[in-house]
Amino acid sequence: QVHLVESGGELVQPGGSLRLSCAVSGFAVDYGTIGWFRQAPGKEREGVSSISSGRGHTYYADSVKGRFTISRDNAKNTVYLQMNSLKAEDTAVYYCAAVLGVRVGVPTPYEYDYWGQGTQVTVSL
Repeated sequence: QVHLVESGGELVQPGGSLRLSCAVSGFAVDYGTIGWFRQAPGKEREGVSSISSGRGHTYYADSVKGRFTISRDNAKNTVYLQMNSLKAEDTAVYYCAAVLGVRVGVPTPYEYDYWGQGTQVTVSL
């Protein structure tokens, strides 16, 4: 059975940094594409970044490009989202999700089969 568990969300000041983790069980992370999504109150869930299976090509939404970095540790079966220069508009519940095989481009929710429970990121003074 596939499980994803996010961690690392917390309250941070604007301009600060956080690293989110997504621990995956049930399959090897390099066999699947892992995506990060976020959902702010009253808004739809949006794709933030993804890392594809195999070679690990990465994709980012324009809103986070240059500030966020997705990476993968195959030995730990964990995917990370390093978030720098955080802004108030980055405040949301962040979810990781997985799908077996390759997906390209900024992730869209309907492409993903397995989801974590989410972790809250709040950017505020």
